[in-house]
Amino acid sequence: MRKAIVAGNWKMNTTLEDAALIIGTLVQLQAPKSDVERVIIPPFPWIVPLQQPVLDGGFMLGAQNCAVEDQGAFTGEVSASMLASFCTYVIAGHSERRHLFGETDDVVRGKLLAILRNGMYPILCVGELLDERDAGQAFEVVDRQLVAALKGSSKESLSELVIAYEPVWAIGTGRAATPDDAQQMAAHIRDTVASLFDIGFAQSIRIQYGGSVNETNAGAILSLPDVDGALVGGASLKAETFSRIIDAVGSRRS
Repeated sequence: MRKAIVAGNWKMNTTLEDAALIIGTLVQLQAPKSDVERVIIPPFPWIVPLQQPVLDGGFMLGAQNCAVEDQGAFTGEVSASMLASFCTYVIAGHSERRHLFGETDDVVRGKLLAILRNGMYPILCVGELLDERDAGQAFEVVDRQLVAALKGSSKESLSELVIAYEPVWAIGTGRAATPDDAQQMAAHIRDTVASLFDIGFAQSIRIQYGGSVNETNAGAILSLPDVDGALVGGASLKAETFSRIIDAVGSRRS
């Protein structure tokens, strides 16, 4: 069975004091788990001071973004090579990066390759806008994003790939996709990956759902056969809520 993975993306939130309090509370609430990978993805400045408390608590550390290049005259950028000493996971192609900052499919692919060549694991985000879903283009959009990001990579290099389906219309809106929506797209993503590589590889990758995940809907979404975890936004900023979401995945896998 694929190991579940729950990642908390804190986005541009928290002070260092807030961050330390969230981690401290999570460690108190969460017993060690062997069946769920628990990932904390804080803002860049907190990665170094949080590394040891996160690892000591049995969690993994991730980054929200990285540059395409490993070094150079790119003021304000943070490279994957800089993150590699601290992080296991890095998000590539989050919808906010695509739609607020204009990252193209080619840029997302460049970031995914940077993550891989620096020995970390990508969480590749894909998902459609509301008007694209209403126009019946949701599968087409997700396929385009997947093909663009994964073309030219071997399945060996992608062995730890995580794909996060995030319907853009559900992020931060309180409007989550229905379980049917989430399962249908997750199964479609697996089929698309099979067409790019093979069925065995497609069955081995993990697919998260992301989009207004909370303690109320987590159980239903995370019980779906093709959904292996969650990429959690705002709810991950509340230690008690995030802990209950993690526990929902664990109980489903026990």
